[in-house]
Amino acid sequence: MEYVYAAMLLHSLGKEINDETLKSVISATGAQPDEAQIKSVVSALKDVDIEKVISEAQISAVAAPAPAAAPQHESKKEEKKEEPKAEEAAAGLSSLFG
Repeated sequence: MEYVYAAMLLHSLGKEINDETLKSVISATGAQPDEAQIKSVVSALKDVDIEKVISEAQISAVAAPAPAAAPQHESKKEEKKEEPKAEEAAAGLSSLFG
């Protein structure tokens, strides 16, 4: 994943994404660059319009519906179910200490 982040950083700075620039970004973090991973990422991004992918991702994130909130009455029912268990446990403990 860090190789994709490095590529995004290079893109945001207007730098070319190639083996050397990607390797230098990974090296700058203190990590040991993996040549195979670098070649794979550079190859995968060769014909990709990164700006288009970013804008499509932003549009789909905005268009995605927010998850519906759970009705409050359900959580109250759950709380009521848990209370007797706590009372039963307390009763069991009190019988131990008589």
